[in-house]
Amino acid sequence: MDTMKLLLGATVALLLGALAVSWQGMNTGVKNATPDEIARLKSQVAELRKEQDKLALEKQLQQLKATAPAMAPTPTPVSNAAEIEAMKQQLEANQRALAQIEEEKAAAARDAKVAQDEEGLLGQRDLENADAELKSARMIAQALLIGRVKEYVEDAQYGGFITFDILMPEQVQVGTILAIRRKTGILCQLKVSDVTPEGGIANPLPGFGPVDPKIGDELILPPQY
Repeated sequence: MDTMKLLLGATVALLLGALAVSWQGMNTGVKNATPDEIARLKSQVAELRKEQDKLALEKQLQQLKATAPAMAPTPTPVSNAAEIEAMKQQLEANQRALAQIEEEKAAAARDAKVAQDEEGLLGQRDLENADAELKSARMIAQALLIGRVKEYVEDAQYGGFITFDILMPEQVQVGTILAIRRKTGILCQLKVSDVTPEGGIANPLPGFGPVDPKIGDELILPPQY
């Protein structure tokens, strides 16, 4: 505001000086004015114009400051920290929600598999109950391999016997009943009569008709139907 007053005072003084000179020039005539006087007047006029331009610019600046909208306050470090913390909490919440969704999907997949397995097992049991032969074949196929036929010796008086390699010694002793497995069926049953470090000897049991063991036939424990 003081600057405005100073500019206004200077402008008024220059105007008064210019008017005085102009009045003097009119009374005495332009011809009587000295070159120095004319130069001084030109200098004062130029200075007056410069001050007028400065005054106009100052006025425009004052108006611009008065009418400019208030600028938004610069975020403080405290507000920035609060926003970062809020974003972190939101991110953690999103991650927890995503983990819960993944867990629910995994649980649903497990439940579906269990249900499918149970349904398949129930279907298998129903099928086996309807077909005893299928159940018997499955049990024979899943029976543990105890040994393999090494040789079959025919004996018209005693019905013959087999020698076999023992694969599971803990399952074989004198008196153990073994069965020869052919694919998913049983060819015959045999009773172990001797066990040696080289293998075992077993005799066919009656009730299976003619017995024709082959080298390499599998020996199992007969399933309990």
